[in-house]
Amino acid sequence: MSNDQNDLLRRARNRRTALAPQRPAAADVDAGPAPLSHAQQRMWLMEQLGQGGALYNVPIATRLRGPLDEAALATALTGLTERHAVLRTRYPRRGEQPYQHLEPAGPVPLAVLDATGDGTEQLTAEAARPFDLTEGPVLRALLLRHAPEDHTLLLTIHHIAVDGGSLPVLAADLAELYAAARDGVEPRLPAPGMPYAEYARQERARDAELTAAADALAARLAGARPLPLLRPVAPGARDRRAGLHAVPLDPATVEGLRQLGARHGATLFAVVLAAAFATLRTAAGQDDLTLGCASGHRARPELRRTVGLGVNTLAVRAEPAGDASFAEAIALVRGALLEAQQHHQVPFDLVVERLGAAARGADGTPLLSASCDLVQPATALTLPGLDAEHVDVDLELAKFDLTLVLEEGPRPRCLVQHDHAALDGATAARLAEAFAAVLRAAVEDPDRPLAELPGELLVRADRHPVLEALAAHPGVADAAVVETADGPPLAYAVVRGAVAPSGTDLRARLRAVVPAAELPLAVTLLDRIPRGADGAVDRGRLPGAAGAAAPGGSGAAEADRAEADRATAARATAATGPLDLVRTAFGELLGSVPPADGDFFALGGYSLVAVQLAERLRTRVGVPLTGLDILEHRTPRALAALLAAREEERRAALTRVDGFHSTEPRTGTVLLTGATGGVGAAVLQELMAQGRPVRVLVRPESAHLPALHGAEIAEGDLADVDSLERAVKGVDAVIHAACTFTEHEVDRAAMRALLDGWSGGPFVFVSSIDAYGRPPGTEVTEGGPSGAPVTAYGQAKLDCERMLFETAEATGHGPATVVRAPIVWGPHHRLRDQLRWGSTGDLYQAALAGRPIALPAAADGEPEEWNGAAWVHSAALARALAACALPDSPAAGRIVNAITGHVSWAEFGTELIRLLGSDSTLDLRPDADPELRRPWHYRAETLAAALQPEPGEDWRSVLAAMVG
Repeated sequence: MSNDQNDLLRRARNRRTALAPQRPAAADVDAGPAPLSHAQQRMWLMEQLGQGGALYNVPIATRLRGPLDEAALATALTGLTERHAVLRTRYPRRGEQPYQHLEPAGPVPLAVLDATGDGTEQLTAEAARPFDLTEGPVLRALLLRHAPEDHTLLLTIHHIAVDGGSLPVLAADLAELYAAARDGVEPRLPAPGMPYAEYARQERARDAELTAAADALAARLAGARPLPLLRPVAPGARDRRAGLHAVPLDPATVEGLRQLGARHGATLFAVVLAAAFATLRTAAGQDDLTLGCASGHRARPELRRTVGLGVNTLAVRAEPAGDASFAEAIALVRGALLEAQQHHQVPFDLVVERLGAAARGADGTPLLSASCDLVQPATALTLPGLDAEHVDVDLELAKFDLTLVLEEGPRPRCLVQHDHAALDGATAARLAEAFAAVLRAAVEDPDRPLAELPGELLVRADRHPVLEALAAHPGVADAAVVETADGPPLAYAVVRGAVAPSGTDLRARLRAVVPAAELPLAVTLLDRIPRGADGAVDRGRLPGAAGAAAPGGSGAAEADRAEADRATAARATAATGPLDLVRTAFGELLGSVPPADGDFFALGGYSLVAVQLAERLRTRVGVPLTGLDILEHRTPRALAALLAAREEERRAALTRVDGFHSTEPRTGTVLLTGATGGVGAAVLQELMAQGRPVRVLVRPESAHLPALHGAEIAEGDLADVDSLERAVKGVDAVIHAACTFTEHEVDRAAMRALLDGWSGGPFVFVSSIDAYGRPPGTEVTEGGPSGAPVTAYGQAKLDCERMLFETAEATGHGPATVVRAPIVWGPHHRLRDQLRWGSTGDLYQAALAGRPIALPAAADGEPEEWNGAAWVHSAALARALAACALPDSPAAGRIVNAITGHVSWAEFGTELIRLLGSDSTLDLRPDADPELRRPWHYRAETLAAALQPEPGEDWRSVLAAMVG
């Protein structure tokens, strides 16, 4: 685009903005913490159960060619999160329930990297990186630079914050925000939709109504069965690796399907859904089928521009008989779809809860394991002045075991996606061909009976009767059968459950249902059926299958199984005590105390109850347990054995000191809160380097992080008062470094709980120089008076300090120390974020964008003053805190400062410009951000020795590390 054209475009934008005033953005609703919507709750549960990973990552990648303004793009991304609060929401929990925590608006980091090759590996790696829903953020941005005017933009958003209906809204807003930032004008945007938090509140207010409707829907699904075509997959962790098979269609076929639907009063989707029912009816040999399809919640006008997760899964049940024509099947499926859509606001998870054990087949396969969809080809994010091309980033993950899709567009095609664990690739490929054949046949002759539609020979690969019988056994998770040339077949099984069948048991079952000529000599038990990349059984890796039949091999497997059974029995004997506790917890949540071998699902359990049960047992037993453990072990007896085994591991870990076992408990243990944060991680490293035993308070989902350092784990959270009191019990010192930053009442309550449980030894509280407020003068002594105004954050620190000193004086439990710290600098990723928010973040973003860096200057007639920031290196702060946690610390009973040094804003801005290679200049202005007027130097005499910088801890080196 020429300079003249650019100038005309800017003038047009300025004129348009002047003629049409900006509509005000909808204000965030401030009604306290919002609950999660039902759809969000499912996403959150999957993360808690370890089944999230990258499965619910939504990558949006676009190749952009032309003069891209990176600074304008960064500004646009920030504007996007300011406008749509759900993009800056995280999901902590109080007790057993999560809630929506809205973070204040702030700059969105835009990582810019040079592309390696075509950048595919970089894009895939970034898109697959998991999110931390508790800590956030839920939006990441990456820009790959292929050439000066050739980039790929990747936005990765967690599904908990967006759905398909959100993406066009985000794309349009981003384009307008980018254009406005590039041209230096105000964006012209329509008012956003209802804030998502308010939508969630409204949905939860209808829970009684939705629950009653879920009861009715569950009744309609009574007796429904899962798709028998799919292999049973044991509940628990699975990688959900997907296979995808595509068959092209003629555009005329799609148009013919649309016209067929119009003649029968049906949408194109209803026709495609009828074809999916017809295809799967033939493949499964079963008329009664239930398929899932997606439904949105955007019918209300105020929700059409709402960004968030507004989708639900509908269960569509139909029974198309073989003698019905395809046209009749359209009417049948259309009716079933319309009935399901009438209840589109009823969360399917509520229906699953009402179904209980009936939500799964006898083999454990979920009722809704297959789905159908109609989609458009993905489109690119379009930014003004740039050529845009969509880039496909396929994470190769499957949300359903099987999905049949018609993709429209200039080159339509049938798609079959499948989970390799549930369906082999060869069958899925035949299924894709059959689906396409049914669609073509429907256009050619819609009156043809379903039983005569093509696809039977393509799909119905006869399954060996032994495989059918093994797959039907509830104790078999997977099975394989290999036929031999001149003898009985070879059979293999993977078993599950607390009382899993032996190979002998399974063969006895086969004897009753399989012809004698087909009966295997034995059923060999394996940990896993070996499969290739396409999901097909790898015969070469099955014992005895590569050569002749080897019936003797099963004897060894049986011996191994017998030994495993004896070990399980021994563990069960040791778990007699926990068994009653587990049964009691089951009863509290499920309504009645179950037998020792009662199955969790058969008793009415579901995902949320699994998370709640795990938390209840963790609290009472004090050993790690997750909702995933509940789903995998399922019975009170198996869970009791698991708890007993983990208790043994915990005892061994607690008595292991410096590489040898001690018969005495560890003395000198320091309780550390906040160990997963930037400060806490440095303190943990310092304490462990000194050989001091450490107990760390961490949330259950983060417990693996400090465990790598050999620390004792105390699972809990600042909002969980009981967990704090348990964590502090029996320790010899406390370093309280955790803080919510925004929930000040939680911080105060947490301090109160720790002090109530404190029984002796040093107590060190990591406070902040914000507690000084805006003190008089420019030299601030340790523990000096505070000056007004004091921020809410600073006041919360003052309140916690007061509680600590009052408790220490009243009880005499031990020395109390308050360490007031400034901005903490260090290479930890949580500390790097401090360059992205607040006044410091504004300077960083200005340097990043090449804009002038506005710094405070004295007004005419006023004397010049120094303005800057106190700072401390995380490693130096860790050394100081460790020293304060000793009984003879010179800081005992005092308020002390932890300051490595002071840096002026001019020095800071100049160094940022150098590190970023920025074109920014320093702009000294009397009207600069008043928050930058910080003339104070903080004295730090008491801890001076510990705070002395070591090599690499100077401010320029650590700032370089933080800039990255």
